[in-house]
Amino acid sequence: MGKEEANFYLVREEALPEVLHKTIQAKDLLKRGVCSTVNEAVQRVGLSRAAYYKYRNYIFPFYDLSRGRIVTIYLLLEHKPGVLSQILTRIAQSQGNILTINQGIPLQGVADVSISIETQGMSEDMESLLQALSRLDGVRKVEIIGQS
Repeated sequence: MGKEEANFYLVREEALPEVLHKTIQAKDLLKRGVCSTVNEAVQRVGLSRAAYYKYRNYIFPFYDLSRGRIVTIYLLLEHKPGVLSQILTRIAQSQGNILTINQGIPLQGVADVSISIETQGMSEDMESLLQALSRLDGVRKVEIIGQS
C-alpha cells in the first residue's frame, strides 16, 4: 500500500472561490491571535466550521510552504569525490542551515543521501535550490521527502 503522490498548483488569489478566501482569513486570525478559537474565527469571517475543517490543511500562502520549516531532501548521488561537498556548498550559498546529513554506503556506483535543512534564513525558495542541486555534476535525483 503506497502513498499517493500529491499534486500542487500555483493559483492566483483572484481565481480562488470565496470559501477558500474565508478559510485563509480564518487561519490568519488564529495565527495572529486575533481570535482564540476556531468558532470565533469562522464566525468573524462568515464561514462554517465544516468548511474550515475541510480546507484548512490544504491551502497555505505560497511563502508559508517552506519558510521557517525543516525540509528533508533525498538525493541519489554518483560515488565520486566532491559531489556531496558541492551540494553542501550550494545549500550554504542559499543560506540554508543544515541540521542532519545521512548517507548510505555506495552500492553500484551510487549513494543515497538525505539532508534536513532549516529554511528560516534562506535567500531563495526551495524550488530554486532543488533545481540548482539537480544540475550539479554527479547528482542523479533530488526530491523533497518531508517537511515539518
